[in-house]
Amino acid sequence: MSKHGHLADFLQARRGLLRPEEVGLRTYGERRRVPGLRREELAMLAGISAPYYARLEQGQSHNASPEVLDAIAGALRLDESERAHLHALARAPRRDGAAGRPRAERVTPATTALLAAFETTPAIVVGRRTDVLAWNRQGHGLFAGHLDPDGPGDPARRPNMARLVFLDAHTRDLYADWPAKARAVVGNLRLTAGRYPGDPLLAGLIGELTMRSTEFAAMWADHRVLACDVADYEMRHPMVGTLTVTQQTLRSPQGDGPVLVVATADPGSPSATALTLLAHVTASREAARPRPGAEVRPA
Repeated sequence: MSKHGHLADFLQARRGLLRPEEVGLRTYGERRRVPGLRREELAMLAGISAPYYARLEQGQSHNASPEVLDAIAGALRLDESERAHLHALARAPRRDGAAGRPRAERVTPATTALLAAFETTPAIVVGRRTDVLAWNRQGHGLFAGHLDPDGPGDPARRPNMARLVFLDAHTRDLYADWPAKARAVVGNLRLTAGRYPGDPLLAGLIGELTMRSTEFAAMWADHRVLACDVADYEMRHPMVGTLTVTQQTLRSPQGDGPVLVVATADPGSPSATALTLLAHVTASREAARPRPGAEVRPA
């Protein structure tokens, strides 16, 4: 984030993605020093004064009305998710405000029961920073079978889906169209950053990924927002082969707290058969795991 703040960064980045010809402006062939629209051009399209819009981009104004934000969203050609993100950024507390440290995320008994109810369906519980808080046996086997199945139970060892997608070779190979999955992760992180601007752990995760992955840094810099609650992915699983699953994110009605991510396949399809095979394989592996405190008999 620049010194001007998240809202200013978002406006500048999205203005830079628009070309004059895309919005019906004639340039008469003149040379332009910067890509995208100029501030005064964007202000004209939104029907607001250029000085006022400039103050928004410079972080000098924090009281834009919903009507003004909608006008800017229309000028920037934002979709519904991006428009909601713009409003969230405008509502975000100032950096010098009293934003407290977000409370620790936990899996409620109700969510644990729901996870267990997906007996033959891969499912994981993911926190706002994409930490894996819990998973069922099939969820572990599908998304991260190479990791310790008990990892989510220890806050110090919890897998993080964003780190896995960008920094873990196994997870990268798992998705046939890895860029699509990566963009979905970045787009959802953008939405979360808008809702929780004062979360230091989220800021730390974004900073880490920016430093360790040039691909993440490039995707993060363009300020794309993507609400990806339902998406189809072709996965190349090392145990059951290639399959296509629909990943669905189930959120609470309040829109906060951990989410449940489930993976399904079309009934009767080869992918559904692969998920059934995965359930058998993971059950066999689970049965073979030594139990804590169990006596180990010599061969």
